Amino acid sequence: MCGIFACYNYQGDVDTFRQRALYLSKKIRHRGPDWSGCVIANKTILCHERLAIVGIDTGAQPLVSDDENLVLCVNGEIYNHKALRANLKEKYEFKTHSDCEVIIPMYSELDTGLANKLDGMFSFVLYDKKRNRVIAARDPIGITTLYYGWDSKMPGTVYFSSELKSLNEECDKILAFPPGHVYDSETGETVRYFNPSWWDEERVPTNPADLKLLRESLETAVRKRLMAEVPYGVLLSGGLDSSLIAAIAARETEKIAQTGVPEDGFDERGPTLWPRLHSFSIGLPGAPDLIAAREVAKHLKTIHHEYTFTVQEALDAVSDVIYHLETYDVTTIRASTPMYLLSRKIKATGVKMVLSGEGADEVFGGYLYFHYAPDNTSFHHETVTRVKNLHTSDCLRANKSTMAWGLEARVPFLDKQFLEVAMNIDPQFKRPNKKEGRMEKYIVRKAFDTSDDPSAKPYLPDSVLWRQKEQFSDGVGYNWIDSLKQVAETKVTDEEFATAASRWTKDVPTTKEAFMYRVMFEDWYPQEACTASVVRWIPKAEWGCPEDPSGRAQGVHEAALSD
Repeated sequence: MCGIFACYNYQGDVDTFRQRALYLSKKIRHRGPDWSGCVIANKTILCHERLAIVGIDTGAQPLVSDDENLVLCVNGEIYNHKALRANLKEKYEFKTHSDCEVIIPMYSELDTGLANKLDGMFSFVLYDKKRNRVIAARDPIGITTLYYGWDSKMPGTVYFSSELKSLNEECDKILAFPPGHVYDSETGETVRYFNPSWWDEERVPTNPADLKLLRESLETAVRKRLMAEVPYGVLLSGGLDSSLIAAIAARETEKIAQTGVPEDGFDERGPTLWPRLHSFSIGLPGAPDLIAAREVAKHLKTIHHEYTFTVQEALDAVSDVIYHLETYDVTTIRASTPMYLLSRKIKATGVKMVLSGEGADEVFGGYLYFHYAPDNTSFHHETVTRVKNLHTSDCLRANKSTMAWGLEARVPFLDKQFLEVAMNIDPQFKRPNKKEGRMEKYIVRKAFDTSDDPSAKPYLPDSVLWRQKEQFSDGVGYNWIDSLKQVAETKVTDEEFATAASRWTKDVPTTKEAFMYRVMFEDWYPQEACTASVVRWIPKAEWGCPEDPSGRAQGVHEAALSD
């Protein structure tokens, strides 16, 4: 992944603005420390901060077409780029080995229709000089981050950036670019291109749970995400989701090491691999996740890296985490802080890409509060809603916590084809039922359970395959969240907290912890426009969920909070 900054139709001297644009782009250089690029065309300027994962020798951006008419900046990975190249109608001389360059000839052939052909995680801005036109698009679920903004003093000018921090000094209106959409300056409209069969919340699917198809679809999703020319690894919390991704990746790595990567065909896996898979985990000393991750790593024979942190180290990082996250959402900040610390440790090893398990809980109703769903229809509606809003929470966390250190996270559970399978399963097969012994994500666990076949190699130890859901912010050590609450009680006085409703009209903090984060956010982003893109996750009170979003706050948790 990378960082992109662009300004379309600048109302002034664009050459003079170049230095300002470079400064704004530099604010997101943590996303792309490998190289920087800048191109001016007419009154439009595009800047790029590169993290080299594929085509590392030739893929510097912005990319420019042979006739110099098209200029392209991309953040992300296009997993099917080889197949797309092969299916072009017109011959095109590629300048690079980059997976992103294929967007240029596709634009010439398909116009904005190209976005729906891309399989990957991406945000891009493409400028057509002849038509003085810019188009921009974001991947279907919003795994990559993208914002656009406007300055009321410059009507007709549009800014784009991978992160809010490049826009807040320039724009008085800033919005998160919606996932699965494409913007066209010729119409001024942002239109949805991603319309999967499961998108309509009112349509409740009736497909039975095909466990073989589910398993094979996830394996395919992991396989395509091994496309890399740099060392990679897996984030391993020891929970079901990350452990399954690690198990599949370990099998694929072993397979490639034995057979090699075919020179022809459309196998998207990269040729440069470490001999064995590396796994990474973090927690407070003795944390549940560390213990479980150790067991998984031993089972999978990964080269395992285990890191511990102190509560004080994490508390010291919270302000910086909020700077990178660009949100004041309690759940996101709690979970992002350990991930932010881990990402820095991983980058120090030389790894530039990791696989992660985000998305499974939204797709399969894995959070413990899903136990309270009153019926199958409500359960399904909530899964669709949570997947649609992943760009405001878990995707945002995974992207910005890792990219703060120039580390790319890929998320197989949010693969387009996998979602077509998983989101079309009848909710009765997904829904947990404690009385019947059917725990959360039962069908996922069952799909990878080989206990009925003595000759099969187990994907995971039973103790992990059937481990209860543990939210990452809890699993790193229960004292982490408890300490955040205690610090907030000390930092925020009762008198200060009483002013919350008069101080803010949007997202009024209801706890001292939330108040503390809101103040930190405004220290970094004081402009009023900066809150428009922030979305808080609020537990479903109508299902009887407590206000605290921690998994331990749910009564079904084995270590449920007593207060």
